[in-house]
Amino acid sequence: MGWLDANLISVLNGFALAALLFLIAVGLSLVFGTMDVLNLAHGSLSLIGAYLGVALVDEDASLGVFVLAALLAAAVGAALGAALAAMTSAINDHLRQALLTLGVALIAADVLRELFGSDPERVSAPAALAGSVDVLGRPYPVYRLSVVAVAVVIGLVLYVVLERTQAGAIVRATVADRGMVEAIGIRSQVVLLGVFGVGAALATLGGLLAGPVLGARPGLDSTVLLLALVVVVVGGLGSVRGALLGALLVGQVQTLGVSLLPGQASYLLFGAMALVLLLRPRGLLPSPYAHAGGHA
Repeated sequence: MGWLDANLISVLNGFALAALLFLIAVGLSLVFGTMDVLNLAHGSLSLIGAYLGVALVDEDASLGVFVLAALLAAAVGAALGAALAAMTSAINDHLRQALLTLGVALIAADVLRELFGSDPERVSAPAALAGSVDVLGRPYPVYRLSVVAVAVVIGLVLYVVLERTQAGAIVRATVADRGMVEAIGIRSQVVLLGVFGVGAALATLGGLLAGPVLGARPGLDSTVLLLALVVVVVGGLGSVRGALLGALLVGQVQTLGVSLLPGQASYLLFGAMALVLLLRPRGLLPSPYAHAGGHA
């Protein structure tokens, strides 16, 4: 308890970072695991969401305005995801997918720099969530706790949809055997387009929600993409539970590492990933429905 009391804020920050990483990484995991598309523009989608927050949310914005901005960010992400899906649908080679989406990411970075400049920006938290509450005797921002709650709700919805509904069954069947799905009259391309759109919408939503915590700046897209890839590798492809577990581990290792061993924080993160890969090459909780190509 003495250790927890001394490091409580770092632990709570780890949960908040994990919530943001989950929202961003779960879409990357689902797209790669189900569509077999390596999307290196995923970090750019989250940065677009952050800059949408800069443009739409004022310092004294109400909770309603913030929610509307979040919904708009998700809609923009879904539209951009559909465009990326159309661009990558005919490419079956991971290297070509990576090159194409990397090019898109570089273009997006330049466009955002032209529109918003090179100085770091910060999205204001809504006034209703700007205060703090006591957590085990320590004040902690309400906004960060709210982000954790949002991530939990979205995670539960995704899990239920994928595992307990007809739509989820169609997605799993499309991953397993596209030919069979086409034979019964379901257009697999529409299914895969929907998965890509949802993944991209979560990335932009996560970017906007991360704005009050991480801000918006050039280069943040690369940092977010790297952390999201670590989450996907640790948790396992195509799995909501895997993305959640991976995000929790990465969030705690990152925040506690910076707090306790700042000089070795990055080594701890990638050391933890290497240990997981040695023990569980497919990740901790990979989906049994994930595309075989995604495990290559």
